[in-house]
Order: sequence, then C-alpha cells, then structure tokens
Amino acid sequence: MSNNNENKFNITLAPGTEKAELIIRQLDEPNEIPVKAPLALSISGVIGSVKTFLETREIYVPKSHILVDRENMTITLIVNEDLHYEKCQIVGKVEVHPSFQAFGINTGKVWTPAKLGLFCKMNRAFFASKEDNMRLVKELMNFNGKVNSNIETSLRENGSKTDNFEQVVESNIPAAFTLKIPIIKGGSIETLEIETFADIDGRDVSFTLLSPGANQAIEEIRNEVIDKELEGIRNLNLGITIIEV
Repeated sequence: MSNNNENKFNITLAPGTEKAELIIRQLDEPNEIPVKAPLALSISGVIGSVKTFLETREIYVPKSHILVDRENMTITLIVNEDLHYEKCQIVGKVEVHPSFQAFGINTGKVWTPAKLGLFCKMNRAFFASKEDNMRLVKELMNFNGKVNSNIETSLRENGSKTDNFEQVVESNIPAAFTLKIPIIKGGSIETLEIETFADIDGRDVSFTLLSPGANQAIEEIRNEVIDKELEGIRNLNLGITIIEV
C-alpha cells in the first residue's frame, strides 16, 4: 500500500478506549454489490387480498387487470402485465375449511367402517348432539361384524351372493347423519345431511360420503363471497378491467 500522505487518515477511539486493533484489507477488484433484475411479486392469500392490495398500493391501471375464476374460487390481480421482471400477481382465494375437507365429503374418499367410526368419535364437535355422535360411532364400529355374520348366514341358506350382499347393505348401513360444520374458512356453520354409500366386496366393506346440500351451499357461498369482493373493488373507482374466466 502506498505511503503517500493522500492515504493517511485519522482514527478516533471511543471515550475510555486506550487500545484497539485495526485491520485493513486491500481488494483487487471494487467491492460492489452486483445489480440484479427486479423480483416479480407473487402473493396468494384470502379472498380479500386483491381489494386490500388495491386499497394500499398505487398501480398503473392501464397495464393491470383482474381475472375471476369461479370454478377455482379465485380473484387474481395482475399488475404491470407486459413487464416480465416487474409483473405483480395477487391471488385471493375462497378456501374450503380444513375440518370439512377432512371428512372427504363429495371427494370419493374411501373409509372403512372402523376408521370412519374413530374419525367421527374424534370430531364429535361437528355433530348436532353427543348422543347422535355416539349412536353413529357404535353402529359403524359394529358394522363389519354385522355384515360378516349376515353374509355367512345368507350363504348357508342361499347361494346367490348378489342378493345377499344387497340385503345386508339395505338392512345394516347407517343411511345418513347430520353435521353442523363450516364449509369455507371464515364462513358460518352449515347444517348438512351426509349420506353414506357402502361397497361390499366379500368381507371388505368401505364407505364414501356424499352431500348434495354441501355442493349447493358451496356454489351459493362461493358466488356470494366473490360478488361481494368484486363490488368492493368496483367501489374503489379505479376503472380496472375485470374479466370472468
């Protein structure tokens, strides 16, 4: 390092400091932070996220638009639509409540009687009463034994397996039960009738759960929530383009 006077400098120590160590490193190249391209912003949140963003941020409206996808229950804001590095995407979504989702209603989820019985027992809070819950749990836990016993008896008396299986299902299956449960996050509690459908293959019994009422409620809630958000966005008077997809 040069000893020219131009490279001399003074160091002032903190009050009370009598001794300090100074380390000087000389770099071969300038120690500069490299310039990088801007990061594209992408945020996914609750259904009100788009409106919140528009209320708190300034955007260039002519290069922005909103996409409404009712099937997937989303509202998506795109800002800087023609700028690769500066494009911003905010997604607001209506989400199914985790507790409702766990039952596997209308999803084709397959339950054995014992597993469905244990699951209902641990989710007693979503039943109309403790007694209703206990009755269903008891019926489900004993269902395998009833089926096997009836099949064995029927086969001894009649070799027609199809007729015997149908008779067992009709006489032993719990046809339906009632749940009081929220369908979407942040939504109110809905009273739903849940229908049980059994499939018997030899001694193997499985259930699926269906609820036409739940499908109807989801359709109504989805449209109601999305329409409310779109009304709030329009009331901001930004003139942003809204497209249903």
